[in-house]
Amino acid sequence: MFEPALMPYFDYNIEQRLQLPNTNEKCCKICKKLPERKKRSRAAKQIMFNNNSKPVQQPLVAPPAPGALHIRLSITATELPVSAGTQVNSAHKTDHNAPIVDVADIAQSRRLTLRSLCAVLLICTLFTAAEGCGPGRGIGGPRKYRKLTPLVFKQHVPNMSERTLGASGLNEGPIKKNSPKFKDLVPNYNSDIIFKDDEGTGADRLMSRRCKEKLNILAVSVMNQWPRVRLRVIESWDEDNAHHADSLHYEGRAVDITTSDRDTSKYGMLARLAVEAGFDWVYYESRAHIHCSVKSDSQQLPHVSGCFAADSSVLLENGQRKTLRDLNIGDRVLTMDAAGQPVYSEVILFLDRNLEQVENFVQIHTVGGATLTVTPAHLVLVWHPTEQRLEYMFADRVQENDYVLVHDQYGRLSPQRVQRLKVAHRPGVVAPLTRTGTIVVDSVTASCYAVVNSQKLAHWGLAPMRLLATMRAWLPDSNDVTQVQAKSVAGNSTVSATMRTKGIHWYARFLYALKDMVLPQEWRYQ
Repeated sequence: MFEPALMPYFDYNIEQRLQLPNTNEKCCKICKKLPERKKRSRAAKQIMFNNNSKPVQQPLVAPPAPGALHIRLSITATELPVSAGTQVNSAHKTDHNAPIVDVADIAQSRRLTLRSLCAVLLICTLFTAAEGCGPGRGIGGPRKYRKLTPLVFKQHVPNMSERTLGASGLNEGPIKKNSPKFKDLVPNYNSDIIFKDDEGTGADRLMSRRCKEKLNILAVSVMNQWPRVRLRVIESWDEDNAHHADSLHYEGRAVDITTSDRDTSKYGMLARLAVEAGFDWVYYESRAHIHCSVKSDSQQLPHVSGCFAADSSVLLENGQRKTLRDLNIGDRVLTMDAAGQPVYSEVILFLDRNLEQVENFVQIHTVGGATLTVTPAHLVLVWHPTEQRLEYMFADRVQENDYVLVHDQYGRLSPQRVQRLKVAHRPGVVAPLTRTGTIVVDSVTASCYAVVNSQKLAHWGLAPMRLLATMRAWLPDSNDVTQVQAKSVAGNSTVSATMRTKGIHWYARFLYALKDMVLPQEWRYQ
């Protein structure tokens, strides 16, 4: 046996091992490039698993150091002749009372430990760790902060006109000192804000309640972002006609801001902080300041679903018009098919119907005289002439000079330019659902869906209701006794009293609750 090659703690003379019979030269050459710890492990395995060798159990013991643990290495080795000049140290005797550690057992144990660790890590990746409740907003721990990106020059957020309902909304008219609305303006005496007040009248401290709230939040953010720097307001409510005619400064809904140190390199981040503070429209307007504005204090929260005004009308298949408050399930109304052609489709249910509810509506006026009155979250069909394509967008995202599809005198759906936008406040909301998923109301083409900015996704979500309506049409009518006969202007249609219940349809309510859990935020109406 070649014992000296393994003592003490393995003597790895690669040149001597290459001269021995049955030596794997390739293995020895690899050992030359390995560190000592890996050389020992590789050489031990080579001796243990040599297929041409005759196994013999021979204890090989290293001389113990003073106070060290006596280790017995039991290695299956090959009986090899001892080269000349090599002597076995007889002083190396085995201490049978010392604990015995097998090299093979150690290697096997390490392999099992490594495999177990890999298995545990794999299992951990298959399951999402649960987070405990903690401070901050929301569920599952504190609020996670993200890196803020400064706005660039001439960028505005959101990316739409300031006076659209998706931003700060339409202007309601200037407020003068003798105006009844002047009492709605509130002064801001926040000591963390510097007011320039060029007029010397304190007018720059006057603003709407919502503007004051967002400005105070921004003041705290500025001090957190830049210590010893405060927010500076250079313009707020104004009555000197120094701005354009439709400016929100005249209503106290806009402010122009800078930092107290007037460092223009901070203005991009200042604009981003204003967005995070909750301003409804932020514009990096000038190298000298940031422009911010908010919605009106009188503006109510938008309707949870999308509806038309109850006094709006639709065109029936017999050529007569009918208001939505009188519309019945089973009536066939003018709609648009997938090819963009006008077709008549059946009303299968009402997603929402409440004739007493007072709601804010967007009024879209075209150059041809057509007017669509709809809630802000409803989808409206918009034509892009430069790109030659149709797009469904929320009603409050429609801007002046956009194009909507209008049913003209020739029976076609042709694009007409939007001339102006208004806000209306009136009672009655109705949302009929047709088989095509579209409807022409007051001659303007719109979707039957709302809240979700995808017509295809919403149409797919209502597929069970269309299937149910088809199955009901195939089945014989067994409820003639309990039905209320309602003579419609269009075709003497029969409708059950239970089919025109007040409020949101149960299936629509289910979809509204489901969207918050499965749809990303950018797909939903905000």
